[in-house]
Amino acid sequence: MIKVINAAERHQANIGDWLQSFNLFSFADYYDPKNVQFGPLRILNDDYVGPQSGFPSHPHSDMEVVTMVLSGSITHHDSLGNETAVTQGQVQRVTAGTGLTHSLHNNTDGEAHLLNLWFIANQKGLAPSYEVMDMDFTSADGKLIPVITGQKVLEDVAFMNSNSTVYYGSLKNGNETDFQTFKIRKTLVYVLTGNLLVNNVELEAGDHVRLESMDVISLHGATDATFILVDVPATEANY
Repeated sequence: MIKVINAAERHQANIGDWLQSFNLFSFADYYDPKNVQFGPLRILNDDYVGPQSGFPSHPHSDMEVVTMVLSGSITHHDSLGNETAVTQGQVQRVTAGTGLTHSLHNNTDGEAHLLNLWFIANQKGLAPSYEVMDMDFTSADGKLIPVITGQKVLEDVAFMNSNSTVYYGSLKNGNETDFQTFKIRKTLVYVLTGNLLVNNVELEAGDHVRLESMDVISLHGATDATFILVDVPATEANY
């Protein structure tokens, strides 16, 4: 099964002049009972945070909160005592576990572009923890690279407590690659830049596709394109 969601179908939330947020799933004042989550992936927000502004301190529990910084810088502060400037090309993972509060603030004079993903943790009551890792975007040329995973421990890849993996991909015009999957998994592909063919369905920037019951997913650059691919279990028992 393939479901295509065009960029215009995303929920858009603008807060003042500091936040432009595109929500792929129900979030905050946007609620659609048919669009709450995709496997354990609960939230995927494409956020543009204005200069000298950000998200005030707020709580999380039993959630793996992943932030990918695509451009700019965002400063994370949490109740564990961590304070870190997470910059372009880095991924941050917060294991909320039994509970923590954190804030994200753009302390620079330029815009920050982030992807925020929340995954339901595969265990409740974990000890809260925090990690920042570098994402080597350049190594993704012509292929997919894992950014964060909970399926196995990989060197130089951030770890999360979810049976899921987030990949970053980059394809030149005309180049292609395949993603091998299983019918017990589900896959979401979100286009960041350019045009991408996913199983011969063309997507533009901001579009995404949700795929189920597949063995292989073909990815072809209709133009130069960058994207993320999220691989998740299809059933709650495998979260």
